[in-house]
Amino acid sequence: MQTVVSVFGVKPFRIGGTETFARELSLQLHQQGWQSVLCFLKEPPEHVRRFLELPNVSLEVLENSTDLNWGATRTLAQIIRRHKPQILHLHFTGFLGIYPWLARLLSVKKIFFTDHTSRPAGYLPKRAPFWKRTLARIINLPVSRVICVSRYGQQCLTTLELLPRERHELVYNAVDLSRVAENPDKAADFRQHYGIPDNRVVIVQVSWMIPEKGIPELLETARILLAINPRVHFVLVGEGAFREQFMNDAAAMGIADHVTWTGLIQDPFDAGVYESADIVCQLSAWEELFGWMIAEAMAHGKPIVATKVGGIPELVDDGVSGFLVERGDSTNAAERLNQLALDPELRRRLGAAGRNVVGEKFDLRKNVAQLLRLYGA
Repeated sequence: MQTVVSVFGVKPFRIGGTETFARELSLQLHQQGWQSVLCFLKEPPEHVRRFLELPNVSLEVLENSTDLNWGATRTLAQIIRRHKPQILHLHFTGFLGIYPWLARLLSVKKIFFTDHTSRPAGYLPKRAPFWKRTLARIINLPVSRVICVSRYGQQCLTTLELLPRERHELVYNAVDLSRVAENPDKAADFRQHYGIPDNRVVIVQVSWMIPEKGIPELLETARILLAINPRVHFVLVGEGAFREQFMNDAAAMGIADHVTWTGLIQDPFDAGVYESADIVCQLSAWEELFGWMIAEAMAHGKPIVATKVGGIPELVDDGVSGFLVERGDSTNAAERLNQLALDPELRRRLGAAGRNVVGEKFDLRKNVAQLLRLYGA
């Protein structure tokens, strides 16, 4: 039976974008009579395992797959020998490595690599030096296609010229629309669980609690907005090494009673995160490659306020499905959030436009089908 081995250099600790992609990929491969082998850094917890399990799925652990090391290389060789895949697809493993040559030497017919890397703030792609282009093309000679999850990412890679331009394919990250359903009870339960007053307009950001995701700028935005509109409430969903520091910062600003920190939520869709939100923001400081949480919020019909960085403008049409602001411009971000907070009809109109965009461009079922066509499956 034909098989795809997908290597995800992440820990599957929650049901997020990677896990929903892996499940939809496996589902569509099953419909074509193919096997799907999903490799993660760690064994999935039980709730994630149940989500991923399908009749054609095998789960494997490939520790340290993001590092160039002998142990991971040997384990991947064992996985390939055991499952004899026709296709190896690498995610979050680094662009330059030994895995493509290993797969080719073990008779894998096609090797794919997906670029998931956001770039530093202010990053400007430029053509790589000749020696680097030459070395990269030798290392990646076995790679059949590089999958780019945004036009921004595609531009970054093709400008570097580390591989011929024709080997790059655009397949957007996307949302499992079958999991999106209106449920007012979830919204009420979420707000009650976290003690959010009923009379407040809820502004949500779902992200890692790290500076690159613009949390300092978001807190400054909250400070400015709350000074003119105390009926808003900020909810920050996610975990990260800087969360405690950011919580202390919010307290020092005097806004702690209007900011809720949920920590990690295993499944934002099931928990009612997006249903509870009136507005969703993503004030990223770095060049966000795509903005998965933005697409999820748009699928739920929520208006967006986000920074004009990286691939975010490919999701949010300024003034149509949300508002885009310049990186670090907390004053403008507060003005846009207040505009939406005061106008429920504007929120509804922008949210509906965003939902339509997701249906057209970021539907997981359609985009995985596009990937399978590239596989030849």
